[in-house]
Amino acid sequence: MNPRAVSLAARCAVLWLALLCSACASLSEQQRGRAAGIAAAARSDVVDCAQADACAIPSPLYGLGDRALAESAPQAPRHYAVILDEGRDALLARLNLIRSARQRIDLQTYIFDKDDSARLVLDELLAAARRGVRVRVLIDQLSAIADLEILAALSGAHTNFAIRIYNPSFGKAKLNYLDYAGSVLCCFRRFNQRMHTKLLLVDDRIGISGGRNYQDDYYDWDAEYNFRDRDVLVAGPEAAAMARNFQAFWNARRSVPAERLNDVGRTLLRDGVPAMPVPQYLRPERVQAASADAADVDVIRARFVAPAFAVGEVQYVADLPQKHRREPGDGAAPAAPELEALIGGAQSEVLLQTPYLVMSKQAQALFREMRQRQPPPQVVVSTNSLAATDNPIVYSMSFKYKRRYLREFGFQIHEYKPFPEDAPVDYAALMPEGPPLAAGTDGAGGGSGRLRGPSGSIGPSGGSQSGETTRRLQRTESRPSFFSSGAATEPLPLKRAGVRMGLHAKSMVIDGRTAVIGTHNFDPRSETYNTEAAVVIRDEAFAQALADSIRRDMSPRNAWVIAPRVKPVVFSGLDYSLGKVSEALPVFDIWPWRYATSYEFRPSPECPLPVSPKDPAFHRCYVAVGDFPEVNVGAKWLYTRVLTAFGAGLVPIL
Repeated sequence: MNPRAVSLAARCAVLWLALLCSACASLSEQQRGRAAGIAAAARSDVVDCAQADACAIPSPLYGLGDRALAESAPQAPRHYAVILDEGRDALLARLNLIRSARQRIDLQTYIFDKDDSARLVLDELLAAARRGVRVRVLIDQLSAIADLEILAALSGAHTNFAIRIYNPSFGKAKLNYLDYAGSVLCCFRRFNQRMHTKLLLVDDRIGISGGRNYQDDYYDWDAEYNFRDRDVLVAGPEAAAMARNFQAFWNARRSVPAERLNDVGRTLLRDGVPAMPVPQYLRPERVQAASADAADVDVIRARFVAPAFAVGEVQYVADLPQKHRREPGDGAAPAAPELEALIGGAQSEVLLQTPYLVMSKQAQALFREMRQRQPPPQVVVSTNSLAATDNPIVYSMSFKYKRRYLREFGFQIHEYKPFPEDAPVDYAALMPEGPPLAAGTDGAGGGSGRLRGPSGSIGPSGGSQSGETTRRLQRTESRPSFFSSGAATEPLPLKRAGVRMGLHAKSMVIDGRTAVIGTHNFDPRSETYNTEAAVVIRDEAFAQALADSIRRDMSPRNAWVIAPRVKPVVFSGLDYSLGKVSEALPVFDIWPWRYATSYEFRPSPECPLPVSPKDPAFHRCYVAVGDFPEVNVGAKWLYTRVLTAFGAGLVPIL
C-alpha cells in the first residue's frame, strides 16, 4: 500500500476514535443543566464580613488606585505604574491586591497550575469571595487546572466565585491523547486559537498584566527552571479599559462555565460537589513567609509604593475574543497593528525583549523597510539562547534565520544565559547551597565547582531544600504536539547542574520614551492565533527604567552576544553564499558553517568595557563560545538542525 495512503488512513482512524470517544463522553444539554444545578445548589451564600469594604486589609498599594483616580481629570489622566521584575514581588503584589479588594476581582490567564504559588493564589481568591468580594476566574483550556476534583469543587464553592474555561476542545477541561489528536486533525485552527491574555484586575482601579502565569516557575519557586519574567502594575483610570476587555472575554461564547463542561459535569453528576482538597505544599515555610510579607504594610510600601512612577498617558492595548471569529460584537485584534505601528514609528532605537525571536512575513517587511532609512533606527534584541529557552523547537527557527536578522535587518542580538549572574532574583531564596557542576565540567568545560550568584547561589536541579523532587511542569506556552498531550518540548540538558533561568519577558522601549510591557511575544503565533494584551506607557522616566531592566538582561554577566564569525581566509564568499542558499531551502538546511555564532566578553586592560559587534575591537574583546554554549549537545545538534530544516512551514504556529 502507498505509504501516503497508510498515513492518511492512520490519521482518519485517530480522528474517528477521538470523535467517537468524545461523543460517548459528551453530556446532553439536560445533563449539563443538572450538573450546573448541582453546583449552584451547593454554593454557600454565607459572607464572613458585614463591613462595607468587605473587611479588606489596609493597603498602600491599593491606595495608589485611589490616589490616581483622585488626581485624574478627563483630559489629564494620572496613573501610577510599577515594574514587577522579581518573581517574589510579582506574587506579593497579587496577594496583597486580592486581600485589599472591596468589590470585585477579575483574573484572566493562560496557565493556572495547582502547585504552591497557584494554590496560594487560589485560596486567597476563595477567601475574598467568602468575605463578600465578587471573584471571576477565566482560564484558557489548554493549560487550565488539570484536576477535575478541584474544578468541580470551585464550581460549587460560593455564590461570589465563578470560574470559566476558554475554548474547551470537545467541551472538556482535561484532554487525553485522542482528544489532542482529534483536535489537531478535525479543527486545527480553532485548537490553536488560545487566550494568552493575562490580567489581574481589582475593583476596576488597579491591574497587573505581563508575562506571568500561575505556576511556581513564574515566581522563582521552582527547583529546576524559573522564568526571568516581567509584569507591570497600573493604578488609575485605564483600569476601566482592562475591565471592558475582561468583560468581553467573560461574555464570549468560547468562555464556558466549568460546571457545564463534559468531564467536570460528569464528576458533579456522579459525586456532587467535592470539598476542596487540602493543599499539600512542597515548601510550606516559603508559602507562610510570602503570606506574611503580603500583609506587611512596610514591605508593601517599600517594594511597590516607593518605586511607583507617576505617569500620565497609559493605554491598554488588547485583542478581543472576536480575533477568534464567530464572536458577537465589533472589533477584532488591535494589539498587533498598534504594536507594529509603534515599532514602525521609531526614529532612533527599538529595544525589544522577547523569549521567541521568530518573525512573521509582515514583521520582516517592517524591519527591512526600517533598515532602508537613513539613518536606520537601531534595533537591539534580548532573547533566549538554546541553553535558556523553554522551547528548543522555536529557538531552532531563530537559529535558522540569524544571518537574516543580523545582516538584512541590522539587529544586535543578545541571548540570555541559563545561569545569569546578575538577574533580578533572590538567589539565596532559590536554594541555600550552590550546585556541584556536572562531573568533569566547569564554565569552560573542565574542573569542578559551584555556580555562584551575586547574592547567594543557584541551587541543585531537581529537588527542594529537603531533597524532594518536583513534578514535571508544562514550561512552554506553545501548543502540545500531535504526538503528546503534554508540552511539545522542554529545556535541553546542560553541561552543568543547577536551577536554570529562561527569558519569558515581553517588553519594548521605543526611542527611549515609550514603554511596552505585556503578553505579546512579537511572533507569528501572537499575531495570528493567540489573543494578547500590552500596556503602553508614554513616559520618559518609566521608559528609561524599563530600558535599564532590559539592558541588565543583556549585560555580559547575563547574556551572550550573537555576531558574525571571523571570515575564513579562503572561500569566504562561497561559504556565505552556500549558507544563504541552505537557509532558504524549505526542506534541507544542512550547511554546517553558520554566518554567526555566540560570543563571550573577556574583559582586559585593552577591553575594560563591552563593545558593539560593529566595533573594530570586537574580536579582540570577545571570544567565540560556539553555536549552542552550555548545552550538552551530543545528538541534540542533529536534532536541532533537523528542526531548522522545516522552519518555514512551522513558523506560523510556533
